[in-house]
Amino acid sequence: MTVHPGPVPTGGTPGRGPAADIPGGAAPPAPGAGEAGPPDPRRGADGPDDDFADALALANSSGPRPSGPHSSGPSPAGPRGTDGTAARPGGEATSPGVPGPTAPAGARRADRGAAGDAAPTVAPRPDGSAAGRHRGDRDPAGHPHATDWETAHRTARRAARHLPARALPLAEAIGHTLAEPLTALTDLPAFDTAAMDGWAVSGPGPWTLEPGGAVLAGHDRPSPLADGLAVPIATGARIPPGTTAVLRRERGRTVADRLRGPNPSPGADIRPRGQECRTGAGLLPAGTPVTPAVLGLAAAAGYDRLTVRPRPRVAVLVLGDELLHRGLPTGGRIRDAIGPMIGPWLTALGAEPVSVRLLGDLPAGSPGTTAGAGESTAPRTGAGARTGGSGGADTLVEELLAAADDADLVLTSGGTGAGPVDRVHPALRALGARVTVDGVAVRPGHPMLLAELPNGIPLVGLPGNPLAAVSAVLTLVAPLLHGLTGRPEPGAGTARAHLTSPVSRHPRDVRLVPVRLPAPGEAEPVGWAGPAMLRGIAVADAVAVLPPGPVPAAGRVRLLELPRP
Repeated sequence: MTVHPGPVPTGGTPGRGPAADIPGGAAPPAPGAGEAGPPDPRRGADGPDDDFADALALANSSGPRPSGPHSSGPSPAGPRGTDGTAARPGGEATSPGVPGPTAPAGARRADRGAAGDAAPTVAPRPDGSAAGRHRGDRDPAGHPHATDWETAHRTARRAARHLPARALPLAEAIGHTLAEPLTALTDLPAFDTAAMDGWAVSGPGPWTLEPGGAVLAGHDRPSPLADGLAVPIATGARIPPGTTAVLRRERGRTVADRLRGPNPSPGADIRPRGQECRTGAGLLPAGTPVTPAVLGLAAAAGYDRLTVRPRPRVAVLVLGDELLHRGLPTGGRIRDAIGPMIGPWLTALGAEPVSVRLLGDLPAGSPGTTAGAGESTAPRTGAGARTGGSGGADTLVEELLAAADDADLVLTSGGTGAGPVDRVHPALRALGARVTVDGVAVRPGHPMLLAELPNGIPLVGLPGNPLAAVSAVLTLVAPLLHGLTGRPEPGAGTARAHLTSPVSRHPRDVRLVPVRLPAPGEAEPVGWAGPAMLRGIAVADAVAVLPPGPVPAAGRVRLLELPRP
């Protein structure tokens, strides 16, 4: 992976990125401590009501705004415009019905393989509108549409088409994904072998030692044993014809040419031919990640090469003049937290991050030009400078085209909102990209997006707040990468655990809450779950999926695994 640090820009843009830890969803601050303390059971495990966090998230996102005189946060009376259900004590948190997946992506480039799963269709909303609209399309009330979380998750999986398979030598296949089932090319073991060092014996003892030395591993045709005879044998050696059992070394003793010891049961310490598998037996399904153990099994089963789908190549563009890439936050600017963590997480998800480019707030631009209408084409310095570049690209359009030319997936971080320097949407419009998920009804992470670039490469726009970006990785990036490689999603739809304490829910949107797993079947909320916070996710084992509802979630909840290196 290549990281382009470049010069550090100066200046900043207020209101973008993780400028402050939002208290919503986090444990309340301890008096005088300046940081979150133990959860308050009166307000759920995640501390105070998330009115402020929700209001700020709504203000900085493309999601629907609450109406009325007190529009700074959700109404405690319950959901507005949803049929979210409350958690049942001791039961399972349930989610309302969701519409079908959004529209399919267009044709991918021919050199990236055949189409995979059939793409979904657009599910109409109750008002007759469709999910997955472009940002410019709005309902009569003027609110952009946000795709519900379940639909966004499914859409990302189905938007991906399998990467073309290739045959690689075993030494080069690690980290890729089996493109076809692994079947045994031979019996395992291929012949009867000794499971322990000792003596191959024939019949009951005592036995006479056969002259001529021991039978060693790698000897092809050992001499047959007659009844009453024994011969020293090594682990893994081929069993001589006539052998009834192997007497372990520690159980026998020899005097001159005689072997004495307890009579082993017939077949003791002999691995019979085909004990593990027979020729043609299925060993592993397609979609299995190639680990060191998989390489060993493939070698034992007779393979020299494996047919795999390669690790998807991912290009990352980190946007924002307010971001520092070294040193302490200063001058109203903040450290970039997304750039350092996104590469390792992509690797853990089976991808190959080919570059992380640290950009400022580039003008959107348009194809064939260096800047969009009204945007300066002069070299940018100071607050507008890029922190990494190749070939002097001056617009986000150019950067996206360059990234898509050498990647199977493009990620952007920041710039997905509707602020004055949030230019991902204008750049996508200029390119003619098709946006299939434009905002997701999830907290944190509401302004995430999924699009298809003109050359068929998918793009995921991560929000600029760190935990919101993690939410987008779990919601859109992980299922999309699994779709590209054909890997099944870990514990898809099956991982469940009981919350150890209630957690407040959002009245309209799904909440993703970091949890520890202290014991089998238990999920303990860790707090510090504001969109700009990483302290909670850093100690979490998983993320709990809380459907919307008017009362705190309790009982069993769905879990999403966190990528692990």
